[in-house]
Amino acid sequence: MTAVELTVVRAGALTTVQDAGRRGHAHLGVPRSGALDAPAMGLANRLLGNAPDAAVLETTLTGCALRPDHHVTVVVGGAPCPVTVDGRPAAWGAPVRVPAGAVLDVGAVTAGVRSYVALAGGVAVRPVLGSRSTDLLSGLGPAPLRDGDVLPVGAAGSPAPHPALPFAAPWPAPPAELVLPVRLGPRTDWFTPAALRTLTSATYRVSPHSNRIGLRTEGPVLERASTGELPSEGMVLGAVQVPPDGRPVVFLHDHPTTGGYPVIAVVTETGLAAAAQGAVGVPVRFTPVG
Repeated sequence: MTAVELTVVRAGALTTVQDAGRRGHAHLGVPRSGALDAPAMGLANRLLGNAPDAAVLETTLTGCALRPDHHVTVVVGGAPCPVTVDGRPAAWGAPVRVPAGAVLDVGAVTAGVRSYVALAGGVAVRPVLGSRSTDLLSGLGPAPLRDGDVLPVGAAGSPAPHPALPFAAPWPAPPAELVLPVRLGPRTDWFTPAALRTLTSATYRVSPHSNRIGLRTEGPVLERASTGELPSEGMVLGAVQVPPDGRPVVFLHDHPTTGGYPVIAVVTETGLAAAAQGAVGVPVRFTPVG
């Protein structure tokens, strides 16, 4: 089969290559990275018959535009957005055939934050430490897309065929409110009882300073019981760290692997996918579990 290459016509605000990420390297200071909305990536790949973790493009707010040099089948999912092929409306959330030389335009989101562009065969950039993901913190993996970049696409059905879904799949809507399940600790003793009540009862909002490293919040300050300084310690995905301004930050996939601010709670990994689609101003509530 002829290899397909994509030319980036419009890179958008931030478009990166993502897959399931680099697991198992935190002891080397390497974050996991990977698609923030893993269920959306998996469903888009499943609709094409790709492996669930085949590399895709993750766009941010403004989408992107691509021109393949041979025909290719794509699925655009995640945050809803208009999709066109050479200016003609095309389906969102379902397979679309893009002819050679045509421009696939993934428009600005109408809700949520991140859309996913999956291609039959997956994005075939060179893996680094077992992953094709862009890591914005460490700089590993391919750089964020720029206009004029050329990306290789793998052969459809390679390395092993995965039957495509024979029907249109339902896509979850981006959240109107983020309800994040948390397990309290390990540094709850660094906060007052009032701070713990505030964390689990108050409503925060997504800050415009959020990114792939962390979801920052705006809202009530969490009062510390200890004014000392912690030595740097390991950080996990979903850690709710409280910096000096007292407002919680939820660590996402490109988070640092160590940090010195106290962690008041940890968001369960199953609850993090919704955080990928939390637009600026969306209410955030932390709900204790377990």
